[in-house]
Amino acid sequence: MPREIHADELAALKEIAEMLNSMNDMKVMLNAVLVKLLEVTSFTTGWIFLLDEHSDSICAAAQNLPSTLAANDNAAMCGEGCWCTESYRQNKLNRAVNIIECSRIVYAAEYNAGDKGGLTHHATVPLKAGTESFGLLNAAQAGKEFFSNEELALLQAVAYQIGTAIKRIRLFQAQERSALLYAKLGDVITRIHAVQDISELPLKAVEHIAEAFDWPQIALFVYEQDKLSLRANYDGRQTREGWQQLDCENGGLVAEAFHHNRLVVVVDSKEEAVVPLTATGLKAFSSAVAIPLRRGSCPYGVLFISSMDNGHFDHYHEEFMYALGEHLTLSIDNLRVIEQRRELARMEERIRMARDLHDSVMQKIFSMSFIAKGAEKILGGKEPIVERSLQEIASLSQETLGEMRTLIWQLHPAGLENGLLPALKQYGERMELTVHTKAEGLKELPRTLEEGLWRIGQEGLNNIRKHAGVNEAYIRLVKSERAVSLEIEDHGRGFSPKQLHEQTMGMLSMRERAEALGGEFIIHSELGQRTIIRASIPLALEEGG
Repeated sequence: MPREIHADELAALKEIAEMLNSMNDMKVMLNAVLVKLLEVTSFTTGWIFLLDEHSDSICAAAQNLPSTLAANDNAAMCGEGCWCTESYRQNKLNRAVNIIECSRIVYAAEYNAGDKGGLTHHATVPLKAGTESFGLLNAAQAGKEFFSNEELALLQAVAYQIGTAIKRIRLFQAQERSALLYAKLGDVITRIHAVQDISELPLKAVEHIAEAFDWPQIALFVYEQDKLSLRANYDGRQTREGWQQLDCENGGLVAEAFHHNRLVVVVDSKEEAVVPLTATGLKAFSSAVAIPLRRGSCPYGVLFISSMDNGHFDHYHEEFMYALGEHLTLSIDNLRVIEQRRELARMEERIRMARDLHDSVMQKIFSMSFIAKGAEKILGGKEPIVERSLQEIASLSQETLGEMRTLIWQLHPAGLENGLLPALKQYGERMELTVHTKAEGLKELPRTLEEGLWRIGQEGLNNIRKHAGVNEAYIRLVKSERAVSLEIEDHGRGFSPKQLHEQTMGMLSMRERAEALGGEFIIHSELGQRTIIRASIPLALEEGG
């Protein structure tokens, strides 16, 4: 007789194994295995809990539950813990055991009308595959208070098969989810690559990422002025621009990701991690991911994603998150290369226009002035009214020639071939500024970069002339093998912090030019104090582009 029972058990295990190996849908598989278990054994009821450390117990499958347990959509089988689930979470449940007077059954009988179906006790066994644990298999039989070692051993074997099937299905689902994520990523990157204006990129990038992924909050921080500025964020409803700044030293996990250039994942956040970010206007969160954005050794910023749910990002692999950050950074670099090409085309067009103005328009104005003076001499005072008109023509011609020379200078500074600092010094002196220059390093700069720095310096000197209230400017150019920085300083009125945030078109123009060259633009100032603007460009990126 024992041999016959053993043969039945082996047959049952074989049937269950064949069924488990043929399924890839978790819910269907769990319910099907319970049906098969009840069919090949004497058990009358079965249920399975799937458990993880971040959520309450979930009754993932159940068969033949009595009405008192099935009431209110199996409410008694969900939510609050019991001895089984608590022991499982504390790693005290390692094998199949008898459970005396199940608290869920007792609770359901007290608070729900209905029949317990003769259930008072059940057996429970953890679902495992190797070192991984997934939940609990529970089985009961009406009127039965004790399960034999043979029955527990059978449950133990079935639980192992279920655990192995769960692991296989989760791996399959992870592969499917990964394929879907990378497909979405490809679509997002295509849409980000289509953005043509680098100033629109932060908002558009966050917008496209929000549309593709189910992430409650997304924020893009850009490194500028020694701080991390919140340039765009999605709050679950809409995407908006923002210029709030985050301190690089006390900026929580965003600052950590930026400084250490590594992915930072928070499963259950503490208050000290949340406060610095909510101060910038972001919503509170329980779990989050901070993805560093870098171009080689040059930091750009951080992409921050968060949720109010614990463990929201558990299913996202690090490789995927890094890939998102790398593709976003590549889009930024591509836009900067495009902007550099545009700037080169604009520079060539300015040179052509300057040449045409000099060779044609200025010559004609000069000829007009010469003819007016000649006509005036021929009249010799005989026609006073005509002479005055000729004098006005000659005077206007001279004024126009002066304005044309200034315009041609701005289009193509004649002194730039002698060096950036001499050209800026000459430009400042034309505006009656005393310009003090200092150069460090002898490296020759690419023409595109020199032209870009000239435009930044030109705008900086214009700002001093218009706003600083002083007539002296200090320019420092520092060149090394890897970077060049142009620094312009004045000892004038300065800016308040509010004025720094309300940036003028001139400031935005300088910032955009520096960023288009792959660098950064920084302003240091306080009301009544000196002002320093600095454009820093990595030479390796510029030359490689």
